[in-house]
Amino acid sequence: MKSVLIIGGYGGFGARLSKRLAAAGHHVLVAGRTYARAEAFCAGIANCEPVEADRENGIGLVLARLRPALVIDASGPFQSSDYMVAEACIAMHIPYLDLADARAFVVGISRLDKAAQLAGIPVISGASSMSGLSGAVLRRLAEDMTQVDAVEMAISASNRSSAGPSVAAAILSYVGKPLRLWRGKRWMTSNGWQEMRRSDFVLPDGDGLKRRWIAVADVPDHDIAPDMLPGRPAVTFRAGTELGFQMIGLWLASWPVRWGWIGSLDRARRWLLPLYRATLGWGSDRSAMNVTIVGRSGTRRLERQWTLVASHGDGRDIPTLAAALLAEDMLADRVAPGARHAWGELDLDRFEPLFAILAVRHDTSERELPSPLYARLMGPRFAALPAMVRAIHDVAADGGAEGEGVVARGRGPLVRLIAAIMRFPPSGSYPLHVAFAEKDGAETWTRDFGGHCFSSRMRAHRGRLVERFGPIRFAFDLPSDESGLRMELHSWTIFGIPLPVALAPRIVAREWQEEDRFRFEVDVAMPLLGRVVRYSGWLQPVGEIGGG
Repeated sequence: MKSVLIIGGYGGFGARLSKRLAAAGHHVLVAGRTYARAEAFCAGIANCEPVEADRENGIGLVLARLRPALVIDASGPFQSSDYMVAEACIAMHIPYLDLADARAFVVGISRLDKAAQLAGIPVISGASSMSGLSGAVLRRLAEDMTQVDAVEMAISASNRSSAGPSVAAAILSYVGKPLRLWRGKRWMTSNGWQEMRRSDFVLPDGDGLKRRWIAVADVPDHDIAPDMLPGRPAVTFRAGTELGFQMIGLWLASWPVRWGWIGSLDRARRWLLPLYRATLGWGSDRSAMNVTIVGRSGTRRLERQWTLVASHGDGRDIPTLAAALLAEDMLADRVAPGARHAWGELDLDRFEPLFAILAVRHDTSERELPSPLYARLMGPRFAALPAMVRAIHDVAADGGAEGEGVVARGRGPLVRLIAAIMRFPPSGSYPLHVAFAEKDGAETWTRDFGGHCFSSRMRAHRGRLVERFGPIRFAFDLPSDESGLRMELHSWTIFGIPLPVALAPRIVAREWQEEDRFRFEVDVAMPLLGRVVRYSGWLQPVGEIGGG
């Protein structure tokens, strides 16, 4: 019987993994800093043996004494951890596995690849919901897609599934802090536990959870998934607890960190955890996860969503399943040597037997998406546009273009005030990036002129393009021919109140192709005041490029 040393083996996730592997017939060495707790956990559980071990102090001596066939680190949090345990395993030629969800830790494990190869052992990080399970789901959803444009993932935990100090510490380490997200075909910055919204986790038969709050959380998939999927898609992961007031409270607490008033919420753990535990009897015992991709299979634009709903508190088992499967593979010498993340190690079918013995249901839905906004508005005329003009407007979920732009601002105090309110850049020449985000048939364009950004949102209404800048909406006709298209103002409103076209800004906007570049020119002037801004330049769509 081979022995498995599980560091943190009596903790939240470690305890469930220890019981699962012991029930499968393995000799489990349940390790932790307190021998008495390990001993109490092992009492009455066959194949369990308590061990005192501190992952940060003397772990090499423990490994030398016990010589397990496999080491699994389930202790966490990994946000501030080094690779001491993995390095000790490599030195003793012992396979290593962990349940880490810390982005830098999981992605950085590859630095040990050469040493692991020489030792002839596998060193796998991230064998949890993210990235072991999420990688299996994403590969299944994208298996016949030639391009994936965007990925959205979310987990909503039952309130009765106690997070525990390690998970709480992991979350608090990044709340409010800047997070790099791949969007618009480049790295952009969001902030931990912001971009909060409600989400439904519903199976195709209608069963599931509705209107759960979720917010941006930091996970390894933000770095891994763009590199692993065709088209280098935008990737966003959100997480949340079941109770809305908890989510809103943590969202409010994220702002002082974002504004730089405090460094982090790490010190708040000692009073936040007791408050959380005081509410453990509230809410339900149901947790959920979903993974959504938007992509293209041939000429079809598709959205696919995989949804998992766990009842009776079994959501707490989900983060351990990838580790359980990989542990069996590693003990049977079925995992290739080397150090890497777990994103590509498992197929989704492997999880099915484990889901079947839990109160877990999962399913996949698919829907075909409509044509891009401009194509719907223009009909057959869209196909007659120059190729580069069509390419810029071929927006599905996420896209980006880069080039150069020139801005000329008008003069006079009132004109400068209008330009400032609209966030138009100062006069000058700039490198230009435009990010396109599409959802539910509407598009948001964010124009970045050398760090000066302004956005507008476009949608179709009564056969016209409606572009919104804050409270102001402009409705345009789109006359076109084979040379390009123009935008001609039809009407406008402020706060939904229609205003006379005679008082509207004079907007001249046109798009065309010049050689292999998309060219544009926009000139905005106010009656009596003259020019507010003119910006022009060129763009080219960004393809699969390195992330740096």
